[in-house]
Amino acid sequence: MNVAVIIPTYNEAQNIAWIVGRVRSSVPEASVLIVDDSSPDGTGQIADQLAAGDPAVHVLHRASKDGLGAAYRAGMRWALARGHDVIVEMDADGSHRPEELPRLLDGLGTADVVVGSRWVPGGGVQGWPLWRKVLSRGGSAYARFALGVPVRDMTGGYRAFTAEALDRIDLDAVLSQGYCFQIDMLWHAQVAGMRIREVPITFPERERGSSKMSGAIVVEAMARVTGWAVASLPARMRRAAVKRAEAVDSRS
Repeated sequence: MNVAVIIPTYNEAQNIAWIVGRVRSSVPEASVLIVDDSSPDGTGQIADQLAAGDPAVHVLHRASKDGLGAAYRAGMRWALARGHDVIVEMDADGSHRPEELPRLLDGLGTADVVVGSRWVPGGGVQGWPLWRKVLSRGGSAYARFALGVPVRDMTGGYRAFTAEALDRIDLDAVLSQGYCFQIDMLWHAQVAGMRIREVPITFPERERGSSKMSGAIVVEAMARVTGWAVASLPARMRRAAVKRAEAVDSRS
């Protein structure tokens, strides 16, 4: 597989060389694209140094910090334009362990999208307080039931997509910028009829640098999910009615 691993960064100077080195060791054939949103701590300059020393490492500099979704969309378009047939999302802070990337790639043998999942058997988190576990699992459960997407870790950001899957998703229609981007992408994949598979991962808390996560971000995401669920309800009811009619026809 021609794999591109996209790593968005903002103020990850303490982590970026460490995480890129682990990716290159775990999947040596993969290319790495660092998408830096003009980090004031010098992350972009470190990324340039890594790229200068390794032809498999590339850097996309963006003018400002305008959200995770925008960074990933830019990185996905970069990878698709260069002929990569697998595109991976990965955080820069070490919570997505590169050593588990081969498991995600293997999962693409039977899926269009593979989610590294904390909340399936064999998965888990390390170093999280109880409130954060409840927030993450509760948010995923709400999004799963509200949107009808059968994924237990709706908010997890360690994912692998085939190029064909991304071609079928209208990236311009995935408007979410932050935490909600991950839910938005899975919802679009579900609506497009893609095969989505979860594989277990262990998600350790970051060791260096500061987290960008907050309760307010989660609340905003859930509000957006509610809006999507309400707007999509008529279409989902029509699809359910068609399926029921088809089931009746098959029995008669």
